[in-house]
Amino acid sequence: MIETPDLTAAAWRKSTYSDGNGGACVEVADGFTGIIPVRDSKVADGPAVIFGNSAWTAFVATL
Repeated sequence: MIETPDLTAAAWRKSTYSDGNGGACVEVADGFTGIIPVRDSKVADGPAVIFGNSAWTAFVATL
């Protein structure tokens, strides 16, 4: 089982595809080895989905 990383000090950045109107946006946190944390920008205190590098690459390629 993979241990959930501590994301309290994560530096989140909003998707470059965000329109800036507070709509359906995602944020990702950089600086974590081997994983990509992703969260809903409208729910900053909510949960994050943790992708492995290869899963994130496949997810983005599918979009």
